[in-house]
Parts: sequence; C-alpha cells; structure tokens
Amino acid sequence: MKRTRVLHWGLGAMGAGAARMVLGKQGLELAGAVCRTPSKLGKDIGDILGVGKTGAQVSSSLAEALGRGPADIVIHATGSFTREVYGQLVEAVHAGLDVITIAEEMAYPWVGEPELARSLDELAKAKGVTVLGTGVNPGFVLDTLVITLTGACIRVDSIRAARVNDLSPFGPTVMRTQGVGTTLEEFQAGVAAGNIVGHVGFPESMTMIAKAIGWELDEIKQEKQPIVSKVYRETPHVKVQPGMVAGCNHTAWGYMDGRVVITLEHPQQIHPGLAGVETGDYIWITGEPNINVANKPEVPGGIGTIATSVNMIPLVRAAAPGLLTMADLPLPRATMGRS
Repeated sequence: MKRTRVLHWGLGAMGAGAARMVLGKQGLELAGAVCRTPSKLGKDIGDILGVGKTGAQVSSSLAEALGRGPADIVIHATGSFTREVYGQLVEAVHAGLDVITIAEEMAYPWVGEPELARSLDELAKAKGVTVLGTGVNPGFVLDTLVITLTGACIRVDSIRAARVNDLSPFGPTVMRTQGVGTTLEEFQAGVAAGNIVGHVGFPESMTMIAKAIGWELDEIKQEKQPIVSKVYRETPHVKVQPGMVAGCNHTAWGYMDGRVVITLEHPQQIHPGLAGVETGDYIWITGEPNINVANKPEVPGGIGTIATSVNMIPLVRAAAPGLLTMADLPLPRATMGRS
C-alpha cells in the first residue's frame, strides 16, 4: 500500500505532536519538516521527538524540504490568523501539496478574510489540491460535533455549546493572550488593545454551524470578561493572587431575525478546580427533540488538535480540490496505528 508522505510546517508543541502521531499510523510516512528554530535545523525529526532516527530532516524552508524528498500533504502549525499564515499556505498550494492547517481562523476564513479565502480557494482548485482548517476548537467540539448532533433533530430552534477547560498546562504566550495574572484594569486595557484575545474562532465556528443547517446569521456579538480568582493559583509561568485574573470567559452570540439562535461559551482559567469549576465540553440543542451532551473532563486541547489534524489526512487526500471546511467533508474518524 502506498503511504501518504506528510510534511510538517512548524515543530512547536502541536506540530511535533502531529509528527509523532504520523510515525505511528498506518498509511502515513514522515516526509520532513519546516521550522524556523535554528537549533532544530538539519536534525533528524526523530532526534527532536526523542524517538530515534526517522530519516526525515528539518529544513529552513519549504523549497529546501521538498528538495530533500517529495511530499503529498502539509500539516501546517505556525499561527492562528488567516492573514498571518496566508503566504505560507499559498506557497504550499503552489508546490502542489494538500494542506491541513490548525490556524484557528482558517476553520472558516470567509468570515474574517473573504478576499483571501476566495483567492486561496481559486488557487487550490487551479492546482488540484485541497486546503482545510481544523483542530479541536474550532474544527471539532464547538462546530463539527454540534452540526453532527443536529442530524438527529426534526427541528432546531437554538444551539448553545460550551467548552470549559484548564489553562494550567499552557505556556507564557497563552497566559498573556488570556490575561492570566493581570489586574482587572490591566485585563480591560488588554482587551481594548487587542492583546488579550480570548478564544480565536467563535465567528468561524458559528458561521460554519449556521451555513451547515441553512441559517443565515444577521449579526455576531462577542464579550470577554475576566475570571477573578478568590484563591492563590500558580503554574510554572504565572502566579495569581486573590483578586487577580485567573482566566478569560469569552462568549459569543449569533443572531437571526433579532433573536439569539447560537451561543458559544469558552471560559478558560488556570486550575479551575481550585474555584470548584469542573471542566468539560457541553452541547445543548433546543428543538425536536432537545439534545443535551456532556463530556467531562474536556477533550484535551493539545491532544484533540493533534489528533483531528492527522486523522483528517485521508479525507483531505480524497476530497475535491479547493478551500474546504469540516462541514464539507465526511465525518472525522480515527486513523489506526501500525500493525
């Protein structure tokens, strides 16, 4: 059986995790990696992952990586925003590669960057390749899973979904973007300045859901509120005294005909258990019938994103060319390990 040769663009926590998963899966072969970190360049990817030699090396550019050997698809993990990663995606498409990116806005880029989305879609079709944005959220929990559950409904009146998670395992960048360790005044200033972003992807998930079930949203509103701690909390990267911010409660509402029809919530904080908060993923669909689903604790963000991106490889390889969303493809499913 011919294996799909997977190139990894970005070897941070998500990119490295995806490469490690590829090594253990049937039908997949590690083709190489592209990375900007000087200490990783020229090394065998296996040495970076701590799994021994793989024969696949880390390159400084896509051209260099493809010069070392061919690839079929890129797992792209370098940024969150469409405009930020657009040039890299175009480069991969020009090279004739299918692309799976975990950039959050790319889950439904027509929302924030319609012109870039149109251009990338046209280019992908011209080159005969497929581009998909996915991850655990956006990409699965608060959109694909919601859409799937509506399949058991005769009628859908409204949708509410929430992802309550623990930020403690994450590094300093996430702490800053969620406002962890700030004062109330610093949090509000950070939100106003755009430095505290909360969750990236609500408009994308919301629009994907709406389009999939035939709704046309009139407006999307968002709100970011500080989660103020009443107890001391600490991670390797931040210390939070009582009265300081332990996380961000980000909520979005989708309106149709003046009525809220979709509500998405994502309260994120460090050590939520210290505040008596139980983590989990929750979906409530009001209609005929009502559907209520709870998964506790939540699907781990890192593992879920790694798994979703790798598991979608066979479906993307078999898909029609163009810029697609998770709603355009067959249901995601696990890829089996090597026998």
